[in-house]
Amino acid sequence: MKVSSITIGLVSLCSLVRAKFEATPEVEVVGNKFYFSNNGSQFLMRGIAYQQNPAEEKDSKYKDPLVDQETCKRDVKYLKELNTNTIRVYALDPTKDHDPCMKILADAGIYVIADLSEPSVSINRDTPEWNLDLFERYTKVVDMLAPYSNVLGFFAGNEVTNNDTNTDASPFVKAAIRDTKKYIEEKKYRKIPVGYSSNDDEFIRVPIADYFSCGSLEDRADFFGINMYEWCGDATFKSSGYEDRTNEFKNLTIPIFFSEYGCNEKRPRKFTEVRALYSTQMTDIWSGGIVYMYFEEENKYGLVEVKGDKVSTLKDYEYYKSEINNISPSYAQVKTVSAEATQTLACPASDQKHWKAATDLPPTPDQDYCNCVAKSFDCVVSDKVQSKKYGDLYAEVCGLIDCSSISANGTSGDYGEYSFCSDKDKLSYVLNLYYHDQNEHAQACDFDGSASVNVNAEETKKCSAKNPVTSKSKSASGDATSTSNSKSTKQNAGNISAKKMSMAELIALTTVVTGLITGFSMVLFE
Repeated sequence: MKVSSITIGLVSLCSLVRAKFEATPEVEVVGNKFYFSNNGSQFLMRGIAYQQNPAEEKDSKYKDPLVDQETCKRDVKYLKELNTNTIRVYALDPTKDHDPCMKILADAGIYVIADLSEPSVSINRDTPEWNLDLFERYTKVVDMLAPYSNVLGFFAGNEVTNNDTNTDASPFVKAAIRDTKKYIEEKKYRKIPVGYSSNDDEFIRVPIADYFSCGSLEDRADFFGINMYEWCGDATFKSSGYEDRTNEFKNLTIPIFFSEYGCNEKRPRKFTEVRALYSTQMTDIWSGGIVYMYFEEENKYGLVEVKGDKVSTLKDYEYYKSEINNISPSYAQVKTVSAEATQTLACPASDQKHWKAATDLPPTPDQDYCNCVAKSFDCVVSDKVQSKKYGDLYAEVCGLIDCSSISANGTSGDYGEYSFCSDKDKLSYVLNLYYHDQNEHAQACDFDGSASVNVNAEETKKCSAKNPVTSKSKSASGDATSTSNSKSTKQNAGNISAKKMSMAELIALTTVVTGLITGFSMVLFE
């Protein structure tokens, strides 16, 4: 049965109206702080990381913490006792109903800040991509959470770049931020902030914060989180490094906060850092923090222990409760924000010893463009070839033809115009290039039966990307803004570059493809 667009629109409108929770007015970003939209008072996170590791559940790749209303009812009591106004969740299932839990949280005055990825669909630091699968995952989570006024924001990545050997991954996360923000705007959702959660690496902590806060308002992150574990035991504002970190980020023009904190070198944790975090020494720069974490697990960071439906509070819980319920921070008012506070920073140089990330970002994934181009291929990978074998085919064909059209380099800022498409379509793309380079010789579209001629190739279609690649390098087929139909590709076969990729380029490309196809696991909680 067909459902009219009017009906869908009414359902969406009702959802939006329903989710305007009185206890959680919308929170907005102005300058380097969060503010309540209803009264202009500063919002400081009093947060707790809230998600169980599903390691013991064989049938679950992750456990969505916001789908079981009985669990939410059970835990919100303890969250309220801890003066909690924010929880961080790391992976949500956008196909499930979150209304009951979001309402329970809202009634308790608790906001949600959510990671957009999930373990098997996330930007991998070793083989970074920003592609259609990731874009689809991110936008589904946005669609699911956008109606709720107690959604504080989204993380487009968590510790993706974690040291100076993989700074080339950051442009892909920043592209994810840009495109998620644009998607929110295009869908006419309220302006929900999108940012990044970083680890605390001594060599890159400053340039990575500057990188995500620099550039145009459209491209930059709306906020920046740091997973901070420097304050251990009976430290002080100075001895812990908090004083140095505060001075380092005092000029950042977007909100910064502890996206995780709570060193557990000594247990029970006494959480004496809470006094500093919500003191006048820090609240002008920092927007509070999120304690890691609610559930006690093997890593020993929990505040409570859960067995079945029974919750037992730990000593860490009691110490944190005492500290967080005895803060008395001063709150800024949005009316005092100066024009300078809303300006962007200059981007860090990409040729530093410890920072080598391009300011040119990967293109926006475009499903229509990928599908359109794929229809024009005269030579395609055979359907009988298993995806785990794609890596071998990539290695073979990219040793014979220039594969820059499907590759992406976050250090140089060079991105092929077909680099964000599916692995199968990208493989057919380069097989097709080789086939035409060899003047459509039958053996050039065989590869031991792994490729075949596409008799249904469209001859007249021209495909244009919505957001064409504008980076320094162009594809082997020439025009980065469009891909010609198969007929004109045949006519220009002599102009196709047959430049072989260097061994380093070939290894890098094959590693990316093999990694994406075989899959990577992401550690949700450490």
